[in-house]
Amino acid sequence: MPIHLFWGEDEAARNRAVEALVQEQLDPTWASLNLSRLDGNDGGQAAQALEEARTPPFGTGSRVVLLQRSPFCSQCPAELAEGFEAALAQVAEGCHLVLVSPGKPDARLRTTKALQKLVKAGQAREQSFALPAIWDGAGQVDLVIRTARELGLSLEPAAAEALADAIGSDSARLASELEKLSLYVGSGAKIGLAAVQALVGGQATSSLAAGDALLAGRPADAIALLDALLAANEPALRIVAALSSQIRGWLWVSLLERAGEQDVAVIAKAAGIGNPKRIYVMRKQIRGRQSAVFLRLLGQLLEVEAALKRGTPAGDAFRDGFLLAG
Repeated sequence: MPIHLFWGEDEAARNRAVEALVQEQLDPTWASLNLSRLDGNDGGQAAQALEEARTPPFGTGSRVVLLQRSPFCSQCPAELAEGFEAALAQVAEGCHLVLVSPGKPDARLRTTKALQKLVKAGQAREQSFALPAIWDGAGQVDLVIRTARELGLSLEPAAAEALADAIGSDSARLASELEKLSLYVGSGAKIGLAAVQALVGGQATSSLAAGDALLAGRPADAIALLDALLAANEPALRIVAALSSQIRGWLWVSLLERAGEQDVAVIAKAAGIGNPKRIYVMRKQIRGRQSAVFLRLLGQLLEVEAALKRGTPAGDAFRDGFLLAG
């Protein structure tokens, strides 16, 4: 297929798919002439990608035009969009135009609709690389299993669950840990639970678990979990964003239930939660708690964020925000 659309926030998996396609299509002898790596944040390079896609490959093998941060299925200037629609039917034989974007294509755009027609006709390929939500345990286990399969590794079920607990949706770290585990157990050997516990650690830690500890009134436990996340190089502001989303979800569910709303689909939409089934779990978590609890936690989280942006060390910001204020 001459056109490939790879999108989704799982950057590590996207990059693996891109490099696999490059290796599959290029003749190494002609790679310097037949591979273009361009950046769609630059309008000139985006237009250049369309021009190069019309150029047949040199020598043997195919030609690959790779456009990272493609603008064509998101915000795209009208002139560039017109050029894209015209280029769709003009991709040279033996050339692969690879469009990569972290965001989901905007289905309302003409450019997206034009590309989707080609996908349906089998003339283009679309592949998504979405990460599971922070609360989606089953999705995180699936991510572990899928990543291991892509890397050619075999996992015991208990090992997959332990890795999901320890790493969550951090795809880049997951790939790194799997490669370390492969070296640890030896080539071709199945990765077991003991190896994960020895090399990665058996303690499950995530922003979600820290939020649960805060909700249960155990700030010291939450700080210990947050310290573990920071030690694993999790960005502090990403932790703040995850906690904020979690606590706002609880607040919305609490307020809507107090207002008499029982439809989980309505509650999920208002709270910005993709899977309405999650509402049943959240109801159990917040049972018996007043909305003031969630407002207090959000206030503390705001103080943490302000401290981080003022340059306070992350560990101190979380301790001051949740322990001293608590």
